Amino acid sequence: METIFALSVTLLSGLLMSRITKIWNLPAVTAYLIAGVLIGPYCLGAFGVKGLGFVSADDVAQYAIISDVSLGFIAFAMGNEFRLSDLKKTGKKAVVVAVFQAVVATAAVDVALFILHLIMPDKLPLSAVLTLGAIAAATAPAATLMVIKQYKAEGPVTKMLLPVVALDDLVGLVIFAVSFGAAKALESGNAVGVVSLLVNPLIEVVGSVVLGGLVGVCLHFVERYFHSRSKRLSISVCFVLLAVALSKIEFSLGEVEIGFSPLIVCMMMGTLFCNLCKFSEELMERVDRWTGPLMVAFFVISGAGLEFKVFSDWVIVLAGVVFILVRSAGKIVGANVSSRFMRCEPTVRKYLGITLLPQAGVSLGMSLTAMSLGNGSGLIIRNIALFAVLIYELIGPLLTKIALDKAGEIPAKPVPPRLQADLDAKAAAAVSSGGENPAPQSDLPPLKSCAPSAASASSVADDCSESPSVAPAPPDREKNNGGEKTVK
Repeated sequence: METIFALSVTLLSGLLMSRITKIWNLPAVTAYLIAGVLIGPYCLGAFGVKGLGFVSADDVAQYAIISDVSLGFIAFAMGNEFRLSDLKKTGKKAVVVAVFQAVVATAAVDVALFILHLIMPDKLPLSAVLTLGAIAAATAPAATLMVIKQYKAEGPVTKMLLPVVALDDLVGLVIFAVSFGAAKALESGNAVGVVSLLVNPLIEVVGSVVLGGLVGVCLHFVERYFHSRSKRLSISVCFVLLAVALSKIEFSLGEVEIGFSPLIVCMMMGTLFCNLCKFSEELMERVDRWTGPLMVAFFVISGAGLEFKVFSDWVIVLAGVVFILVRSAGKIVGANVSSRFMRCEPTVRKYLGITLLPQAGVSLGMSLTAMSLGNGSGLIIRNIALFAVLIYELIGPLLTKIALDKAGEIPAKPVPPRLQADLDAKAAAAVSSGGENPAPQSDLPPLKSCAPSAASASSVADDCSESPSVAPAPPDREKNNGGEKTVK
């Protein structure tokens, strides 16, 4: 009962907070994260009432399955952006931009933190410097995708952003594997092994691509035997869950460690499926609608899991601030230089880097892996990564929204259907009364179906393309046998 009640509180708090933050025109992702902080262990959860809030970090960890499944659906949706028709236009550009900006961000953070290491070598070990530089390459696809969907962004920046974010995680995993192997060698004092440095990360990436491709082919094969929309939706959800489960398999063959990345597996499954199935786009839209409440719960739980105790150590705060500032500069400069080299549109050069700042799941997973480092290095890496995620998750979606808005890729917000119906009803009532009681002026921007003003009803009919262009009869001719007013 407590679990179900906690989930209902999670959804309700996120949705209510999105109504409050709408006053300041903030993205819904930011609202969900703030709601998670408020019901998390440091606010409402501090009262110790289970179900009403998350009372501890362990309580938040009990809902890890929601995060795993949500990231699977996010990666599956991002695979839809790798259609062959689109890759022919942006494929080469996206690869160059993704690799270059990730490498620049990693190098910049490594240099900045190495200088900090020289100043206080006891507080910031060299192994932590190498690992944090690799973590800087990762970008959070979840927040970026949610902002794009919420505002229905479309344009050159959006088309370049989605494949770059997806490829960014591939590049980040490879960079992390190499840097983390070197960090472990520094901690142990042994030479860096070829297996841990090159073979293991290569197997993880290639194995994830192959596994995702096989699951995507199987989804396309099975989907053909189902024709109703509900069953095709159900089979799609089933295969996403299957891909997430299979990606959790881990085993060793001697020194070789076999593992898979859930993001790469689900993304590759979506890529194969969208290029094989002719009706994949319609099915992807239905999956997006189905996962709406799941995404709300995912971001609220993510907000509840943010650790504020990292602010208690000034070394973590200082290193975290340097990490955030230098990584942001590396992402922006790297994206700008590479997009100029590839002759991308001016808006892409100017705004793409800002949209690559959010960090979350992938970087937290890397920092959790780094906890295996000894001498306190793993804990330092984890706390700095948590500090960066806390800041990036709260301001990253807003910066992404601002960048897309400045690029002119967020269309004007349509009038909600319920409000539109009310305005149409007022317009019809004003027309039937012959313009004697005009509808009040709305503060909303001009609509396609015009609301009448104090002018005559005939001018209203002429101005509205969707209204009949017939002027109403005089008031004394508008009464029928039943006494009701009608327009002839």
